[in-house]
Amino acid sequence: MATARQPNGATGIGGAKGGRNRGGGTGRKRGSLRALGRALHFPFSGPARGIRKATHAHGAGESGLGKLIELHAVNGAGDMMITVALASTVFFSVPTDEARGRVALYLGITMAPFTILAPVIGPLLDRIPHGRRAAMAGAMFARAMLALVLAGAVATGSIELYPAALGVLVASKAYGVVRSAVVPRLLPPRFSLVKANSRVTLGGLLATGIAAPIGAGLQALGPRYPLYGAFVIFVAGTILSFTLPPKVDSAKGEDTALLAADEQHLHGPHRHPVKRPGLRTVGIAVTHALGANAALRCLSGFLIFFLAFLLRENPMSGQSAAVSLGIVAVSAGVGNACGTAVGAWLRSRAPEIIIVTVVGFVLLAALTAAAFFGAVVVAFLAATAGFAQALAKLSLDALIQRDVPELVRTSAFARSETLLQVSWVLGGAIGIVLPLKGSLGLLVGATIVAVGWLTTIKGLIGSARHGGHNHPRVT
Repeated sequence: MATARQPNGATGIGGAKGGRNRGGGTGRKRGSLRALGRALHFPFSGPARGIRKATHAHGAGESGLGKLIELHAVNGAGDMMITVALASTVFFSVPTDEARGRVALYLGITMAPFTILAPVIGPLLDRIPHGRRAAMAGAMFARAMLALVLAGAVATGSIELYPAALGVLVASKAYGVVRSAVVPRLLPPRFSLVKANSRVTLGGLLATGIAAPIGAGLQALGPRYPLYGAFVIFVAGTILSFTLPPKVDSAKGEDTALLAADEQHLHGPHRHPVKRPGLRTVGIAVTHALGANAALRCLSGFLIFFLAFLLRENPMSGQSAAVSLGIVAVSAGVGNACGTAVGAWLRSRAPEIIIVTVVGFVLLAALTAAAFFGAVVVAFLAATAGFAQALAKLSLDALIQRDVPELVRTSAFARSETLLQVSWVLGGAIGIVLPLKGSLGLLVGATIVAVGWLTTIKGLIGSARHGGHNHPRVT
């Protein structure tokens, strides 16, 4: 009788059974380790997948808009870390009178040169449309390196603090200008520019809100630590910038925007060229919307600096100066987020009327706060101003998309953003020099808004009545 041959590697009945047991035990151990690894990894991977799902929804992942949303979130978080570090060094570390002098010096050394440089940023970046990813990465990397310089300066009180802060400011605004020019290139199908900008802005606001308490916690460890955190964040932003789609660098079909309100100042591809294109208008609606937004941005800068010192000297009843400032900051942030959400919901419906309405509402809130100065009305004014600024900016974006031809739309976004940044600087300068009298200061803020509202309301309403097509356009 032939003997049955065992398969190669078999060890008999007992050996096979033993092997199965050993394999099963090893498999169970590996499965347990994998389950443990997933459990430990989930607090990080779970939120990351959720964020990626939200930012890449509705075609934003395929178009590249999702990556820009994530990049803008990184930008907001890094800027917040630097803000926390500088605020504690320049503002909270000394008595109020000395702090005003230090902040005034900070503004003089950083903001004044920036006011001169800001109008150059937009036109300069117009000349490098093929390097927008590199420009955004450069702005991120510059801030990463400057964060290390600031880390040394805040510890020693070195004069290097001021030029490094100026560099951070310029790089941050340069990123903002390029980002405004990039968004139209990354629109998903059937996606309005207003909706895209609202998503990008909301991503930045959420990241800023998350980074603020983290920065405060790092600040408790020492003044350098928020800046080290900013360094890490901006390095990540540098890498993320190059993951944007290559079409961001394409300037196909683009030209330089010449913003002009009347026929003799209109210069498009079919008109006579000019040697030095500047910030003129592309139509009544856009130019007046830009003026109204400039007033709101000026008010924002004013309130930041004026209320910072006012509430430090006269905090809200029963609260410390830091808590009082935190309440106002949270109110402004919540208002801004709500304005962004409402703007996405309204899309581009009657943008002129939206701007007129929200600016008028801010004017009323500022007058009320000046007449009945108190903690509640100040917080309400901050929330109202944040809401109006977000909604008015999205309405301006809608008008640019509607009234500015695609050929020059990217340039128009870049140049309008530069003007708004300069307006913010001007408002901050006004806020720092005023005496710390609540009613007087808020009356000045109301005057800023009133000037912007009264000089633009007629043009905006006239444009809305004619459906936005009664004025000359760049062709």
